[in-house]
Amino acid sequence: MSQEFFADRLDIKAFAKSQGALSGETPLSGFDRLMAEAHGLNLSHQVAWTAQGEMLTGAGGSEQCWLHVQASLSLPQICQRCLSGVDTEVTVARDFRFVATEAQAEAEDEEAEEDVLAWSKSFDLLALIEDELLMAMPLVPVHEVCPTVVKMSAQDENFESIEGEKLNPFAVLASFKADKSK
Repeated sequence: MSQEFFADRLDIKAFAKSQGALSGETPLSGFDRLMAEAHGLNLSHQVAWTAQGEMLTGAGGSEQCWLHVQASLSLPQICQRCLSGVDTEVTVARDFRFVATEAQAEAEDEEAEEDVLAWSKSFDLLALIEDELLMAMPLVPVHEVCPTVVKMSAQDENFESIEGEKLNPFAVLASFKADKSK
């Protein structure tokens, strides 16, 4: 009999031992922090994700719990160049090794190439997916080519004529000196 696993309360050790696999599409509305990044734009998007568990033998011969996660999303954001909506493709593929305690995870994470987390009987896989997607987002979302012409100058039309009318501050001081001597 195969064991049933749930993404929001995943027993990591049992999932890895059974070489469990989960996949799904979760609405963007199920991820509060990603929704905040979408600024209310087209919230009908889906987060596609897969997770695979496995037990591997470590360097010391001990069994280690591993979780392989992939996720992708077309995240609606605001283009920082033209200020209109842009769908940004965000994808992640990460491997996680699980250890018994938070202290052990913190100590081993410094030296390991993979991410090291503490295992739990009720691990929230969807929260991990949201964390990873947030970290993979571009810092500055922009269109490759903006759909509207973007004014790339901050200079006003009258800038040159106004600049020509500026008085030299030393000439102003000289005029004050001349006025005092009269």
